[in-house]
Amino acid sequence: MRTRVRGWRWRRNPLRRRSDVVEAWTVLAVAVLMLLGAPLIGAVAGRWAHDDARAVAVEQRSERHRVRVEVVGRAPDSPPTVPGARERSYRVTVRWTEAGAARTAVARVPAGTDEGERVDVWFDSRGRSVAPPPDETAIWQHTLVMGACGAGATIAVILLGHSLVRAVASRHRLAEWERDWALTEPQWTRRRA
Repeated sequence: MRTRVRGWRWRRNPLRRRSDVVEAWTVLAVAVLMLLGAPLIGAVAGRWAHDDARAVAVEQRSERHRVRVEVVGRAPDSPPTVPGARERSYRVTVRWTEAGAARTAVARVPAGTDEGERVDVWFDSRGRSVAPPPDETAIWQHTLVMGACGAGATIAVILLGHSLVRAVASRHRLAEWERDWALTEPQWTRRRA
């Protein structure tokens, strides 16, 4: 049966070693870092990601424009998927009027769009069909993911550092016990060193 004595590493006793004190202070430092440091790093990373994502969205909104187009091409029977896209989409010929002139282009439209339907398509300054700029939901999702990753990485580094300190402290503790046993053993066993 084991009995645990809380705080024994903090109290003076003949069994306490310097490595025990180092390990006790390390546990306290790990607790403080995990309770204060990890959330702070996560918040800083999230803030940085939010500012960066918002700047990218503003830049993309200034470079891209939305056009209401009419689908004039025939949709394929089985639309291919776009890598990284959540919804199925396909490329089809679209037509719209801009500055009094009719224009046509090939653009990516959502699956299920039939010929003659009107949909919104985004174009860049060169007239190529592009994805829409990120909206507020996408910006906040990016912010939360980056904040969580920052906090998680901080926790991983803290736990890795703690495990390294514990391994070194354990090695020092065993060496101290071995040295002290070498001094004590002859008195107990009546052997000569």
